[in-house]
Amino acid sequence: METVAIGVYVTQATGQATWTGVVAALTYVPTVVLGPIGGALADRFDRRRYLAAVVLFQVCLAATLTLLAFTGRLSVPAVATLVLLAGCAFAVYMPAAAAMTPDLVPPEDLLGATSLGTAQFNLGRVVGPALAGLVITAGGLGWAFGLNTVSFCAVLVSLALIRLPPVRQAGAGRPRLWATVADGVRAARADVGIRTALLLLLATTFLVSPFIGLVPAVAIKVFDAGAGGTSTLVTAQGVGAVLSALAAGPLAARLGRRRLLVGSLLAVGPAAVLYGLAPSFPAAAVAIGLLGFVYLGVLSGTGTVCQARAPRELRARIASLFMLAVGGGHSLGLVVQGWLGDRLGLPLVTAATGLALLAIVLATWALRPGWLRSMDDPQPAPGSAEVHALQSPDGQHQRQEGDHQGEQRRAERTEPGREVEA
Repeated sequence: METVAIGVYVTQATGQATWTGVVAALTYVPTVVLGPIGGALADRFDRRRYLAAVVLFQVCLAATLTLLAFTGRLSVPAVATLVLLAGCAFAVYMPAAAAMTPDLVPPEDLLGATSLGTAQFNLGRVVGPALAGLVITAGGLGWAFGLNTVSFCAVLVSLALIRLPPVRQAGAGRPRLWATVADGVRAARADVGIRTALLLLLATTFLVSPFIGLVPAVAIKVFDAGAGGTSTLVTAQGVGAVLSALAAGPLAARLGRRRLLVGSLLAVGPAAVLYGLAPSFPAAAVAIGLLGFVYLGVLSGTGTVCQARAPRELRARIASLFMLAVGGGHSLGLVVQGWLGDRLGLPLVTAATGLALLAIVLATWALRPGWLRSMDDPQPAPGSAEVHALQSPDGQHQRQEGDHQGEQRRAERTEPGREVEA
């Protein structure tokens, strides 16, 4: 609701897609600087308390935006400042939230859990925009901002309910913050699978993901559909993303996680072309739904690669690099495409960038196929105890015993009052 209200306000106040893109980009700009720092902090402190403190700061920002709207003091500079501060909170929040997921589900469910975690934003895009259109029409922007402020209570309740094992730092003492950040960067560079996933994610977020922030400009400037059209397009994109999250597990079981990710990378560019060249508003709504489906497949697939291949003590730092690729690429792409859209037209820019991404993925597939294969799940190191156990005469028995123990651990997770142990 807040995203739609801000997009509608800025577009109507300025009449330029450039400003719509700039203000939307401010949510993600801080991830370039603060994302790695947030990941390092999340690997050093209790993640639940850390996240609760960040959420309380977000509540203060949302309440300020609500107050400005109700008192008639909204302005583009004020909105941009609050969006930037909210982006700072987002930058330090997401690495810790992403790093918690592997502690809450068994490895075989990680893709499904990551997809649902990514879809939480898009599920809000299904209900929120529809409510935003009704609320803005009936009561004005202030009520949309106010309901967003109240919604943070759900996050605080969720944090109070979950239990996590403590994060253990290797070695004596606690390293300096920048040394902690550097450890995460070195780990990502050393793993070909993580490095490939991050590079392809960066290309996707720069070339395609600006379609999300520029929805108000498309609805208002291209189709003359106003706030209602903005809500419809955002909702359609959210529906596609939620369907993608629900389909991720079954599709991965049938195709394999790597093949599903490569398929999403190949499809997201053409889906952007269909959306950019849509001849009518209904066609654009259908196309953005498809684009939301495959785009979430890229986000959840690359996120799963990073989390599955990262050591537990480095997960938040790897997740911060993931958010750096998302935020950095998205914010820069928003500014560039918003500027180009005012001069060349948003439909042409969206279609051209979709074709550019398709060319990059095809070139990687043709020239560096090993990079794509490296995004498979990590294999046990040669000579490890796990490999010896599986290769031994009674390896099958040990594997079955391990499966039985895994079932017991999953049952313990669902037992009321039972905490997840390290």
